[in-house]
Amino acid sequence: MTTLLSILVDGIAYGMILFMISVGLSVTMGLMRVINLAHGGFALIGGALAHALVTHGVNYWAGMGLAVLGTMLIALPMERGLYARIYRMGELQQVLATIGIAFMIIATVNYTLGSTLLPIPTPEGLRGSLDLGFRTLPFHRVAVILAGLLVTLFLYFLIERTRFGIRLRAAVDHRATAATLGINTGRIFALTFMLGAGLAALGGILGAELLPIEAYYPLRYMVLFLVVVAVGGMGSVTGSFIAALGLGTLDTASRYLVPEYGTIVFFVTMAVILTLRPQGLLGKGHA
Repeated sequence: MTTLLSILVDGIAYGMILFMISVGLSVTMGLMRVINLAHGGFALIGGALAHALVTHGVNYWAGMGLAVLGTMLIALPMERGLYARIYRMGELQQVLATIGIAFMIIATVNYTLGSTLLPIPTPEGLRGSLDLGFRTLPFHRVAVILAGLLVTLFLYFLIERTRFGIRLRAAVDHRATAATLGINTGRIFALTFMLGAGLAALGGILGAELLPIEAYYPLRYMVLFLVVVAVGGMGSVTGSFIAALGLGTLDTASRYLVPEYGTIVFFVTMAVILTLRPQGLLGKGHA
């Protein structure tokens, strides 16, 4: 029972990290219909900025906020200058173009900060532990779980219950018609892209303990983020949340119980789910 409870707690924390990073990719792929394989690069940018700020004496929380904001500001000219053209490309061209962007981000971080790990020192308040009886849970994991829940509620409300969400879905369904109705589709797409980049940065910073930040981060974890999006269903916030928690718990359980077969169990499960549900658990239009 102790082992099962430990798996559940660690799996939820891991799943929240996967969700925060992957949900932005789910939105851009499912709603904006662009295959953005450079999405993990924004988690790297956020982590690298946080590393540079915190290690130079900036408060952890202020450094996190500045890093997320900085990532979003970097994403804006990238969206306007590069992605606005990528939207109009075919799928293969999108894959090649975004892979190229990922390598550009990797090369930039490698040149400026090196190829070693980029740790983000946690503040004193997150270094303690919460005694659950069967184990102690680091406050950092508690913060990750709470942040994931807040992000989930925020995104659901934004996309499903606000005027911005209505305009975004209208722009996606028929961009030309939305434009004739007075919706600034370019602005909507830019803001959505910035939001996805900011969420990736937040997940990268909070998850640095589980998914360490280093120059090749976008390539190392690219498949992991894509799996969450595919299993959850592109464009579905709820689907990404369920998939991230489920896959995070599954990966954690396999590493606890059968560590030598953990990767095999993870990808076999993914293959079975996608065989039974090709559009994912909650494909676009069902969430």
